[in-house]
Amino acid sequence: MTEAPQVSLLAPAKNERDNLPRLFAEIREAMQQQPRSWELLVIDDGSTDGSWEVIAEHAAADPRIRGIRLRRNFGKAAALAAGVAEVRGELLVTLDADLQDDPAEIPRLLAELDGGADLVSGHKAQRQDPLGKRLPSKVFNWVTGLITGLKLSDHNCGLKAARTEVYRRVPLYGELHRYIPALAHQLGYRVRELAVHHRPRLHGRSKYGLERYVRGALDLLTVVALTRYGRRPAHLFGGLGLLAGSIGTLILLYLSGVWLFTDQSIGTRPLLTLGILLEIFAVQMISLGLLAELVLHRTGRDDDVAVLVADRTAGTSRAGHAP
Repeated sequence: MTEAPQVSLLAPAKNERDNLPRLFAEIREAMQQQPRSWELLVIDDGSTDGSWEVIAEHAAADPRIRGIRLRRNFGKAAALAAGVAEVRGELLVTLDADLQDDPAEIPRLLAELDGGADLVSGHKAQRQDPLGKRLPSKVFNWVTGLITGLKLSDHNCGLKAARTEVYRRVPLYGELHRYIPALAHQLGYRVRELAVHHRPRLHGRSKYGLERYVRGALDLLTVVALTRYGRRPAHLFGGLGLLAGSIGTLILLYLSGVWLFTDQSIGTRPLLTLGILLEIFAVQMISLGLLAELVLHRTGRDDDVAVLVADRTAGTSRAGHAP
């Protein structure tokens, strides 16, 4: 195997046959403007237009270009995960294959990493998309920033640069690729944003519709669970249980007072059923939280702790590892 490159570029692609040749040419030109060795890994995410044949042709002509073909369309997060498992560089640049992300911006992103950032997310300063796509995106970015605590203008920009370890630490499934900066921020990585040039699509059509925002909203709940309660699930389930139990207890105390002091029958009141159900729900949630804590305790690994360490002084090494 050849020596590992310093920078890996990762481009998921679905039905981008007409865009790929220009993408390869622009990446070669952009990477000539910086000194590091590089590789390009293109993930064919279930293309049906002959994109794979274009990838294979260019990979045969240039050893820096490699391709992976997925069995079917699994989505962008899965494509990124497949690529991250294969890249060899210490630095990773992700970009979409539709040419809307400008490869000429890559040297600027890498310079931000040289300046101390762990992840640099592009910000489409003058976004070349219709209003029907820009407006929901603004709402999405505002809500994501409000909930995750990471204020970015463009959480979902496909053009990013990071230390490869960042991508190997964050979960990539479902629609979680939209939340990579927020997930990295939660792990303590230094996240920055950089305004980048955005271009209109020349060939093909967008793969995204309004349904992606519905899926993204559901995955935002996953992000909240991972970022706020990933290491303390009992706080999430126990908190819900205590809230439900408190309301149920107040309801039952009220009904007990009615029964004791007014001699009214409460056995047929819907409020009694609600109070009992809330108490049952509370016991279930608290039990589930404790069970989750036990599972987390049993499956905890050194890697879970290693991600918390940002740097070491000379001569300091992990226990059991030579310095």
